[in-house]
Amino acid sequence: MKLYFVTGNKEKFREVRDILKGFDVEQLEIDLPELQGEPDEIVKEKVRLAAEKTSKAVFVEDTSLCFNALNGLPGPYIKGFLRKMGLTGLYELANKYKDRGAVAMVSIGYCEPGNEPLVFQGRIRGIIVSPAGDTRFQWDQIFMPEGYSKRFSEMTLEEKNKISHRKLAFEEFRKWLEKKYFAPCKKSSMTARRAHPQS
Repeated sequence: MKLYFVTGNKEKFREVRDILKGFDVEQLEIDLPELQGEPDEIVKEKVRLAAEKTSKAVFVEDTSLCFNALNGLPGPYIKGFLRKMGLTGLYELANKYKDRGAVAMVSIGYCEPGNEPLVFQGRIRGIIVSPAGDTRFQWDQIFMPEGYSKRFSEMTLEEKNKISHRKLAFEEFRKWLEKKYFAPCKKSSMTARRAHPQS
């Protein structure tokens, strides 16, 4: 069974392909609207539209960066905040508050044509710090996960994929796929915190 990851981001696809080793995953680029709402609502509607357009088993991913001091903003609107403020502006905004804590979250929507979408999520706590490191994923430069002395942008792909919000969400997706459909060619030894998919 082939799975189609709807994204135009080749670096994101590279990370996901590494996390889902053993599964037949292909990148698919199609235009989808920019939606508003809560993270789970956004991915549900995006993946439903993608399944309708392609008639394939597809999944989408939406990333949120939620500042504690801003009651969860920017959240799923982080791209827009980055366009307007840049990394330094976001750091300076967080630095105005005593609490510079944040939650990085990935929401995955999966849908087969004619079926209701499913949602899987992964979260990791951290702190907003001054920009530094690799520029593959922009806000990785200002997010340092809790318990670590490196920003995501300063980690190798392998280091990041052991702990990231994306890894947690896709491990839950992997578990669901293995249980419902098939075992992959190569079993992963990674473990993740359990989060229940929402239908």
